[in-house]
Amino acid sequence: MSSHFAVWIIAAIATAGVILRPFSLPEAVWSVSGAALLVILGLLSVPDALIGIRKGTDVYLFLIGMMTLAELARKEGLFDWLATIAVRHARGSGIRLFSLVYIVGIVVTVFLSNDATAVVLTPAVYAAARAADAEPLPYLLICAFIANAASFVLPISNPANLVIYGSQMPTLPVWLATFGPASIVAIALTFLSLRFVLRSSLPKTIGTDIAPVRLSRGGFLAAIGIGVTAALLLLASALGWELGLPTFIAGLLTACFILIGSRQSPWPVVKDISWSVLPLVAGLFVLVEALQTTGVIDALATLTQHFAAQSVSWTAAGAGVVVALVCNLINNLPAGLIAGSTVAAGQLPTPITNAVLVSVDLGPNLSVTGSLATILWLVALRREGQTVGAWRFLKMGVVVMPPALIGALLALHLFAG
Repeated sequence: MSSHFAVWIIAAIATAGVILRPFSLPEAVWSVSGAALLVILGLLSVPDALIGIRKGTDVYLFLIGMMTLAELARKEGLFDWLATIAVRHARGSGIRLFSLVYIVGIVVTVFLSNDATAVVLTPAVYAAARAADAEPLPYLLICAFIANAASFVLPISNPANLVIYGSQMPTLPVWLATFGPASIVAIALTFLSLRFVLRSSLPKTIGTDIAPVRLSRGGFLAAIGIGVTAALLLLASALGWELGLPTFIAGLLTACFILIGSRQSPWPVVKDISWSVLPLVAGLFVLVEALQTTGVIDALATLTQHFAAQSVSWTAAGAGVVVALVCNLINNLPAGLIAGSTVAAGQLPTPITNAVLVSVDLGPNLSVTGSLATILWLVALRREGQTVGAWRFLKMGVVVMPPALIGALLALHLFAG
């Protein structure tokens, strides 16, 4: 019991470090330090730690592919070109630009995943705001919230969806019938709440005198690469494949076409990718592996089965709320891994599994480090010289997340049957 307690303490401190970033140290420092300490103290064996790291392989490949595409798009001017289009369509209205960014965020999240919204869309939105001579942060916040709100429209919209269901992934028609109404409710309520929260921050008018930007050959190829990646992800999802390798290959091939064709060195792209995200994720996987050795999965499965025997509907609602809160305490990546293992171990009824998935996807909108996508968004913000404090985000999250979560869980109960 003492060793189990030590594992929980170390995991809690490491997770708190990721969330709060004491001394302004990067998130990766805390997750890796926690994982290393578990091994050094003999609380987790080296082979088990390596197993935990290997479990994240698909996520690493996915992130590398997406970050490569984003960096190529940035350097080849694709984001600047898209920014001019968005600003022109806004026709001088800051409110219309808000709606345009939100709609684009939905599309990117649905077809490329919430992580792609954080990595790919954020710099494009920053460029659009700057081009319109508007304060970027209100528009950048849209990327963070829609990345989670639209992340269960399709199985590929959030890698956590694959973690929850594993080999029991519903077919696409069943998925849409189950999560379609809940997704519409979550997206709509998030839009209304976020629009209310940002009502005094959005400018009524924005600049319209935007110099035209010509899309370069490299920018065109980057756009093609992103489009092909979206198609590959849909195909991979339909065939039940993991998403990491197709994304990695698409990013690598796009880089080859652009860099070789223009005879550029790959070094500028490689050095500007946020590689620290990878050890952050690996550390979180190791922490979860250690928690599993304490028997927490079996205990949670037994407890949930007990409540489900009394009422599946109330257990689904309760599990949804609890998981949503836990995601903000420990991040939705480890929370999703634990929840997915609990679902598999307990062979829980489908309504409970569905509610858990919605909460893992949507619940993180409460805090700035609730999801991996939001952490990636924070990294993208820092690259543009922008920052968002945990307290400021929480004040918005308290208004935006609960109505969307409650509405989505209610829609799930009413329409999923």
